[in-house]
Order: sequence, then structure tokens, then C-alpha cells
Amino acid sequence: MSTLKTAADLIAGERRKAYGEPDAHFAAVAVIWSVLLRRDVPARMVPLMMAALKMARLSHDLDSEDGWVDLAGYAGLGGDYDDHD
Repeated sequence: MSTLKTAADLIAGERRKAYGEPDAHFAAVAVIWSVLLRRDVPARMVPLMMAALKMARLSHDLDSEDGWVDLAGYAGLGGDYDDHD
């Protein structure tokens, strides 16, 4: 199965069941990060920051299939993010 297909399947299935709707989850994470950082973190930044984390991890293991799948997933979710503005 391709990396993009695997990411899409996880986003629509297993991860959605575990974490709920991505936009709502990113909004909740943004609130927590905003408190911790003492500055406003827009929810739209969450998938970008998570993608950065995945890239940092991949720099230590370029063969991590899970890392590439997660990076593709965050890129897709970030590109499709709808903050309802």
C-alpha cells in the first residue's frame, strides 16, 4: 500500500475513531500549547508543527515507514484544515 493511501486510510478510520475530528483535535492541542507557551498558537499551526516533529524524527531514521505515513497525514490534514472562519 502506498504511503499516501495508508495515511488517508488512517485519517479516515483508526485515527478518527481514536482522536475524533481532526479540526477539533487541533483546536484542543492549540489551546494547550497556547497556555504552555504563553502566546496564541492558532489551531492551523498544529499540523504544521506536528509535521516538523515527524521530519526531525525521520532525520534519524529515513526508513521509518510510520514516520513517512504520519508526515503525509499531517500534510494532508494541514492542507485541508478548515477553521470555519
